[in-house]
Amino acid sequence: MSIWLVGAGSMAQDYAKVLFEIGKPFDVIGRGENSAKIFEQMTGHSVRTGGLKNALDSDVAPHHAIVAVGVEQLASTATELILAGTRRILIEKPAGLDYTEIANLSKIAEKYGTTVLLAYNRRFYRSVVKAHEYIIDDGGVLSAQFEFTEWSHEIEKLSKGKGVLERWLLGNSSHVIDLVFHFIGKPLEWSCWHSGSLLWHPDSARFSGAGVSEKNILFSYLADWQAPGRWGIELNTAKHKLIFRPMEKLQITKIGSVEVEEVSLACELDIKFKPGLYNQTDSFLNSNDQAFCSLKEQVENVKLYSKIAGYPTSLDNIVGN
Repeated sequence: MSIWLVGAGSMAQDYAKVLFEIGKPFDVIGRGENSAKIFEQMTGHSVRTGGLKNALDSDVAPHHAIVAVGVEQLASTATELILAGTRRILIEKPAGLDYTEIANLSKIAEKYGTTVLLAYNRRFYRSVVKAHEYIIDDGGVLSAQFEFTEWSHEIEKLSKGKGVLERWLLGNSSHVIDLVFHFIGKPLEWSCWHSGSLLWHPDSARFSGAGVSEKNILFSYLADWQAPGRWGIELNTAKHKLIFRPMEKLQITKIGSVEVEEVSLACELDIKFKPGLYNQTDSFLNSNDQAFCSLKEQVENVKLYSKIAGYPTSLDNIVGN
């Protein structure tokens, strides 16, 4: 099995630690000398510099690739790999800058028979796995509420590629929204509202909505990027309120009580590595795809995220239209 890790930034460093632990040999494909030097210092693994094109010109495309480059490069990098012959790709979320990029990538992947999976690592948290056990035992989720407030005062200081901050809900907040709908199913009937504006996120700053999912589960959300807050999810069953705040931990309130208890989690892997990353990477390499968000699913999800945030979803530039 040939594996390429494309990218040499901090996220790629996290993947390298996992790949070392799993014991799979891999090549790292980077661009610049500076990032390569830092990667090699942090991991002890060499980097093939010069970029993906040079690597593909001089070598056979890998069967497996993990794409951990900047958001603005995700779709083009994955496209290069697909056209060169790679047939399994784990790509960092959200797979592109906007709906057009992601939809086009999906069409190309489908044309060439490539499996592309989104790296929403929170689906693989031990807290999430444990919550699924409670949900099964309790007979399912009855209702849900969630928040994806972002710290605007910190985000505005970040140096990101063109268009990344302007689509921050898609590229970052979608971690929360993806996980909620992973639990309860996609919205079936719902209404949403957004208002406000930020210099770095002009389309919206406040978000609210409510509806019912395809599993007949009621849900609601509220997030305000101009006020204090944090990410959080609450799932209600007949016996428990399951609370993810922070997401790495699971707290519960039992029926007939108001006490919030923290659930003890056997999460050695979520402590040793970036939470969720070991199980996500191991599942990808072993073709255990059930828990993943597929690229085709992501195309539909981006429509939801765009509706929540007020982003355009024009079909004008989609391949084949």
